[in-house]
Amino acid sequence: MDENKDIAVEQHESAPVDSQTASAKEVEGATTTVFDPEKETKLRRKIDRFIVPPVALLYLFCFIDRANIGNARLANLEVDLGLRNQDFNIILSMFYITYSLCEIPSILLCKYIGPGYFLPLATFGFGIVTIGTAFCKNKGQMIACRILLGVFESGMLPGVAYYLSRWYRHAELSFRLGMYMLMTPLSGAFGGLLASGILSLDRVGSLTQWRMIFAVEGIITSGVAFILLFLLTDSPLTARWLTSEEKELAISRVMSERVGQEEVLDKMNLAKIKNGFSNPIALVTAFIFFCGNVVVLGISFFLPTIIRTIYPGVTTVRQQLLTVPPYLVGAFFLLLVSWLATRYNTRQVFIFFSAPTVMAGYAILLSSMNANVRYAAIFLTASAAFFGGSLCNAQCSANTVSDTARSVAIGTNTLFGYLGGLVATWTYLPWDGPMYPIGNGLNLAVSGAIGVASIGGLIWMRVDNKRRDARTPAEKEELLMGMSRVEIGNLDWKHPDFRWKP
Repeated sequence: MDENKDIAVEQHESAPVDSQTASAKEVEGATTTVFDPEKETKLRRKIDRFIVPPVALLYLFCFIDRANIGNARLANLEVDLGLRNQDFNIILSMFYITYSLCEIPSILLCKYIGPGYFLPLATFGFGIVTIGTAFCKNKGQMIACRILLGVFESGMLPGVAYYLSRWYRHAELSFRLGMYMLMTPLSGAFGGLLASGILSLDRVGSLTQWRMIFAVEGIITSGVAFILLFLLTDSPLTARWLTSEEKELAISRVMSERVGQEEVLDKMNLAKIKNGFSNPIALVTAFIFFCGNVVVLGISFFLPTIIRTIYPGVTTVRQQLLTVPPYLVGAFFLLLVSWLATRYNTRQVFIFFSAPTVMAGYAILLSSMNANVRYAAIFLTASAAFFGGSLCNAQCSANTVSDTARSVAIGTNTLFGYLGGLVATWTYLPWDGPMYPIGNGLNLAVSGAIGVASIGGLIWMRVDNKRRDARTPAEKEELLMGMSRVEIGNLDWKHPDFRWKP
């Protein structure tokens, strides 16, 4: 592999590695570094320019290639493939089965070979699969393509979230995750516009109608991935565009928040992997992300279908265009709330406040027959549904310590999240329209569950932090007595100096 993308393991200057016993006081002292605000701001802006736009672009096409089947449905996909009854829902489900199963292996592979290689190669893979989808002739071939798409896309969301956590401090991460998760609603808007433009063509080569959508979007995805394969770098240590001083500052900033850690990019071991899986807040957050994705992916896959039932008399191109404004509203609020979460360095409260807004939208969809009112309700749900993606991943990152545990916690979060996607594929069934009481009712229920879980998690964090604060220095010293530095590094969120970050 290119030297620029090798995963480097560097020791923090204030904590040399040895097997001697470390005290709580020593470890606590390693986390009190103060940095020059002006240099930090300059470095942060430089990282923003070089890191966020490429990963956002990759994720944009990731989500377009996943959700474009909803646009293709309006362009006679079901008729051409001879799909009947719940065949479309079955095809959607196949993606999420492999997506969920490959989630943890993919994120561990991402850590092992490095995000700089993994993310572009995975994107190139699902771009090729998307092109292949354009040539499907029957239900079986479409299922095979969706299964492969799930394999290649499984590491994208956790991979990008994990990648950004290598560059940013906890308080900064929500907004940066928001900037790349912005691609979720924008992909719906851009995907709708792109599908409308593609469908206005007579043909692309020998391909017509819905086949053109998959072919053109797959070609674009593959091209972008190939270019970024040569541009992304794994971490600050291997970034050619950072000076030596900037690299040192970038590493020190990240290390300052990692209680008991001595390496920026640690080697995987079983203890740290278990800590990532068993982190209580990561598990609560994963449940919240599960519920949130039932809503978000239900919108992504079925918004064109819902629009068709609201405005059945307009043209297919106009139906595609009507899917765009709700996504733009969702994108605005995603970015705003992610910025506020970074501004106030809190995520749990904003997750909670998303619940009543989404609930109100689905309550209207269940109760009103008026077309314009129903369309307005979609804006209400979209305004609060999307920002859970950035906040949930930022919450997992903020409440883990080691690089390994962080990657596993984020992977667990997205594993549960996209099990929610599997549920979402069965929320809007053909015989349930046009009011869709099952789909809208389920989304109303899971939105309520988000509110309950988020406030419950917030209360638990505050109670446990008070319990940790009540320990005396002597008690903390006793807890760490006899442990080697390696053992202390394996404690992660169990370390007595660790505090939950709401």
